[in-house]
Amino acid sequence: MDKNQKPENNISYQTQDESGNLEAKTKGIWENIKALIRELLEIRHDTDRESTVEAVKKDISFKGHNAWILIFSIFVASVGLNVGSTAVVIGAMLISPLMGPIVGVGMSVAINDVLTLRKSFINLGLMVGLSVLTAYVYFLISPVKEETPELIARTYPTILDVLVAIFGGLALIVAKTKKGTIASVILGVAIATALMPPLCTVGYGLAIGNWSYAGGALYLFSINAVFIALSTFVVTKVLDFPLVKYVNSKRRKRTAQIASTIAVIVMIPSVILFVFLLQEQLFESKAKEFVSNVMRYEGTETIKATYDYKEKSIEVYLIGNRVPQTSITTWEKQLKDFEALKETKLIIHQGADPTGAIDELSTQVRSGILEDLYMKNQELIEDKDEKIAILENEISKYRSSSFSFSDLSQEAKINYEGIEELGYSNLITTNFSKTDTIPTFTVGWKKNIKASEVSQQKDRFEKWLKVRLKLDTLQVKSVN
Repeated sequence: MDKNQKPENNISYQTQDESGNLEAKTKGIWENIKALIRELLEIRHDTDRESTVEAVKKDISFKGHNAWILIFSIFVASVGLNVGSTAVVIGAMLISPLMGPIVGVGMSVAINDVLTLRKSFINLGLMVGLSVLTAYVYFLISPVKEETPELIARTYPTILDVLVAIFGGLALIVAKTKKGTIASVILGVAIATALMPPLCTVGYGLAIGNWSYAGGALYLFSINAVFIALSTFVVTKVLDFPLVKYVNSKRRKRTAQIASTIAVIVMIPSVILFVFLLQEQLFESKAKEFVSNVMRYEGTETIKATYDYKEKSIEVYLIGNRVPQTSITTWEKQLKDFEALKETKLIIHQGADPTGAIDELSTQVRSGILEDLYMKNQELIEDKDEKIAILENEISKYRSSSFSFSDLSQEAKINYEGIEELGYSNLITTNFSKTDTIPTFTVGWKKNIKASEVSQQKDRFEKWLKVRLKLDTLQVKSVN
């Protein structure tokens, strides 16, 4: 029995050894992965703190060349917004020097540098004032004051604007802290965060007297600026930038308290705004999903839907078969299944009869519907006109096939005794820009008819053919 048990013990020992080796290998692989991730994402060892602070302070200054660059870039951005050209707007953002003071605010708060903070605020205020004034002057003298999509898009912040500002600000300050600043990243951030277009839109709103546009655009600029500064503050703290030292310890403590207070004042409203915009975006997303997936009724179509997060309402305009109240009640119950729409009120407008009339719709909505229909019909008409022209050209090749050549020739023989022979064919002609098919008749005249009489009969015969065949264009050729 003891001999039989030894192999089992050996197997047990081998299994334990293999299990231990497997655990050791797994642990080794995991450690290698963690080391790879640390090496991949570590930026502390490649951070030049002193040079970064100096570079940020240098970019804060706003005078001379920077002032003129800002003025010219604002003009370029205003022109781009005025004509709705995205490419021109991007070009203006590439040369804008607005980033410096904003980054300066975030970094000076993080390192307790009151002097730099004061300088950053002063220069930021000057830049904003000059930008708005320049845009105001441009739009005031510009003959084109129509609202373009580029302008309207800068009148109120969305969750997308906040996210772009956050990650754009992070990319900017990380690029600045690296030894050897990554210029391309900074230029890319200048495009992404879009600081200039909102300021141009503020000037546009002031120029046309639309205070809601001006206020909304200034709000959007403030959001972008706050989150860029906040991102700078966070990265500066994470990378352990040294605090500014003061000879007077009380002054340093007071300065630290002021900086911390400013940071809190900036962060709390920013976080509240971020949460609010996130909830608003979620509400609109779920509302659109509800309207498109749940609100379905045979013979009925949704022509317009509006979503009001503040009023917690979804307003839907229907056209087609009238939806019964039982279906509407079911939709209202299904609305509660969406967590983000539980307290939302469903407002439905629909035609007064099954024919799909839109009597109950507001004048504004009806105007919008008619305008959309007009634009779509206009495009369809233009497309159909082109097709009709092509088809008419093709049909013209066969348009003479509607008559009987035998009957026509008998009538011609009775009316024109001088005709001895009659032929017919379609002659295809082109001027190299248009191809056409012309019905062509060849006439052989009797030899005893004089040339002058042939000419007269030919003209009369051609006129008769046009009336007889109802054709505007044809040719008659004499063969003798």
